[in-house]
Amino acid sequence: MKFMRRYFKHLGALSLLACVVLTGLWATKDDFGLGRNMEIMVNMMRELTTMYVDEVSPDKLMKDGAKGMVRNIDPYTEFMSEEDMSEFELMTTGKYGGVGATIRMRRDSSGVVVAQPYKGTPSDLGGLKIGDRFLAIDGEDVTKATTADISSRLKGVPGTKVRVKMERMMTGEEEEIELTRARIVIPGVPYAGYVADGIGYILHNDFTDGCYDELRAAVEKLRTSGELKGLILDYRDNGGGSLPEAVKILSMFLPKGTEVVKMKGRTEQSTRVYTTDANPVLPDVPMVVLINGNSASASEIVSGALQDMDRAVLMGQRSYGKGLVQSVLPLGYNSYLKLTTAKYYIPSGRCVQRINYSSHDGTTSEMVPDSLMREFKTRNGRKVYEGKGLMPDVKIEPEYISSFAIMLYNLGFVEEFLDGYMRRNPNQTIDNKTFSITDEDYNDFVEYMADKEVPYESRTRLALEMLKRTSKEERYDDNFAEDLKQIEAKLKDQKTDNLWNYRAEITDMLNSDIVLRHSYYEGVVEHNVASDKGVKQAIELLGDAVRYNKILSEQDTEKN
Repeated sequence: MKFMRRYFKHLGALSLLACVVLTGLWATKDDFGLGRNMEIMVNMMRELTTMYVDEVSPDKLMKDGAKGMVRNIDPYTEFMSEEDMSEFELMTTGKYGGVGATIRMRRDSSGVVVAQPYKGTPSDLGGLKIGDRFLAIDGEDVTKATTADISSRLKGVPGTKVRVKMERMMTGEEEEIELTRARIVIPGVPYAGYVADGIGYILHNDFTDGCYDELRAAVEKLRTSGELKGLILDYRDNGGGSLPEAVKILSMFLPKGTEVVKMKGRTEQSTRVYTTDANPVLPDVPMVVLINGNSASASEIVSGALQDMDRAVLMGQRSYGKGLVQSVLPLGYNSYLKLTTAKYYIPSGRCVQRINYSSHDGTTSEMVPDSLMREFKTRNGRKVYEGKGLMPDVKIEPEYISSFAIMLYNLGFVEEFLDGYMRRNPNQTIDNKTFSITDEDYNDFVEYMADKEVPYESRTRLALEMLKRTSKEERYDDNFAEDLKQIEAKLKDQKTDNLWNYRAEITDMLNSDIVLRHSYYEGVVEHNVASDKGVKQAIELLGDAVRYNKILSEQDTEKN
């Protein structure tokens, strides 16, 4: 950056900034401490840049110092440099300039391949398929490039062109394609459809800008394609995002003028009340909202407000518990501070924040004990509690996938096997809802894995090995020796055993990946929702009006 070419220019600007800030804040009660510490920071940077034995970048010092300054505040307060802003923009808007494809390194590190082209984007329209390998970009060899290198080359100003030379996964042939970069929008609401007679289902993944319009369109799609008698809104694994989008979404289900969230901070600017500002689209359609431990922030605002107003039944597991509000403040030179400025409170008056970061020491994070959890009331007088996120009205035990199955996927074995599967089945057509590989297909996968190394030990095996070591150290090994041998004999967690023990989970992964190659991500959602236990229980509840109404009129939530 031009203004950073000489360190003394940077120090001069920093000194000036210190004077400006001190002048503006001199009347505060912390004026002396603030001025003293800023002077120390300026002096420290001057000494490091002029006296350190090797040349030190003032840019890096500033960035490291800024990041260190907020490290122990809370996990959400952070300094963002100019380089960080593109990623932040993608997180908050769901938009970027590029070709619209995710990429990955091949398992054998022999190159970068397409992991998923997004439907309707330049990569998709240009014919790129999962497994196609990048050979060159704009005439420059990229066979040894990293995923970060190729991702950077593919991104750019919408409307500009990029030439990619690909090795086709299906044929092995090389082909050069010209793609025109576009503004890529990652859908916040990727799927909506009917899952039972009159029961609609909408998956809402994040609260990026424009997700209200997507959700509204999804509702209209359901209403025009059938009689909508009940709605399942899926906020599982939704980490939140834009608060204004959350308020607009609540306007679809709650009466106009309903207070849905209040922000309270230290300053007048950070205190605000949000109310719905439109007449509801679905004022009385029965609703179930699915949540889990990864439902956070804006998804908790929507879920919690619907629960507090007795407008929907929450089903699943306790939510994450993020009730802190962040504001993005400019610091100059395209740098920003993402700062926690308030807490939010939903209609009952409770805050869903789970952890108290007020000590700011980086090590202590207080959890609210059960004895101090405060009780609040919903509109119908049901008891709800503050302090540990949102407790669902109907609990569902979470479904876990084995670490062995996850390891197979992360190591690239699933994708590599399915490249061969697709080449063997070039003209295959599938039904997204019912598709499954055959027994013969799974046998082929087991055979394919025969010579592959999987560095996996089950937790049971690890616990057994620890027990063997500790029993020897504590001289119990003679007493336990025979028992441990019997346990070890019964414990089968070799690779082949695990391929059969976890067949159902591995089959699900294989099925999902095949559907992805045929029908994009929305096809995967359509496939998975057909066997989703949470969705099935939500359908059952929406079909039982007596139980549904009793929950919303009488049932208190549990503390744990």
